[in-house]
Amino acid sequence: MVAAGVPRWAFVPAVLGGLLVLLPLVAMATRVDWSSFWALVTSGSARTALALSLRTAAASTLACLVLGIPMALVLARCRFRGLGVLRSLVLLPLVVPPVVGGIALLYTFGRRGLLGETLEVAGLQVAFSTTAVVLAQTFVALPFLVVSLEGALRTAGGRYDAVAASLGARPTTVLRRVTLPLVWPGLLSGAVLSFARALGEFGATITFAGSLQGTTRTLPLEIYLQRETDPDAAVALSLLLVVVAVAVIGLTYRARQHGGERGGTP
Repeated sequence: MVAAGVPRWAFVPAVLGGLLVLLPLVAMATRVDWSSFWALVTSGSARTALALSLRTAAASTLACLVLGIPMALVLARCRFRGLGVLRSLVLLPLVVPPVVGGIALLYTFGRRGLLGETLEVAGLQVAFSTTAVVLAQTFVALPFLVVSLEGALRTAGGRYDAVAASLGARPTTVLRRVTLPLVWPGLLSGAVLSFARALGEFGATITFAGSLQGTTRTLPLEIYLQRETDPDAAVALSLLLVVVAVAVIGLTYRARQHGGERGGTP
């Protein structure tokens, strides 16, 4: 049954768009050597890269939460001159090529960067370390959390916050007990999307952190390396990354659906 407001011709580009996404995945699946798939995805280098990717993606997601919640709160609830410029800067990593982001991070935290020399004096080396991987992933993933949470905050409005404040609740208490529970589905969706983006990050990571096995070589970098030496392994690892991404997207959809159901109750 066709919903009102959906013209029949819309199904044609919708199907074409779906095929554009689906066919490359099917093509990749047909190239997998299934007889050795498990051996390829459980090799020592693959397990090391996957474990590093999961650890750094989790760390960068935590960083996105710590930084992104206040940023989204300011963008959604505050009004001041330059707010539009600030929002544009926050969203900049969405449109800037990741390699450019990696170069920017390198000239900020590298040995001769803006902050790098000071960090070197303090005995801290950021570039080409696991910390650099987390910073690169956070740089590209942070806007996903901010956009998702800002939209949820705007949808929820501020009336419940105002009521809680009028009853004497402090701003931090209002945020913890009222605001965040109201926008929990949006916050969860943003966190999951940030994790997925961090997990698949390549350009900024290889530029700023390099490709050191066990230290900075995440799964996308391992796939790129295997592509030159062992195409079968590269395809198998690519499919593994797709499976993880599909699982993440499914979790995001379920979070949004659950949030919609809760939103329909008073």
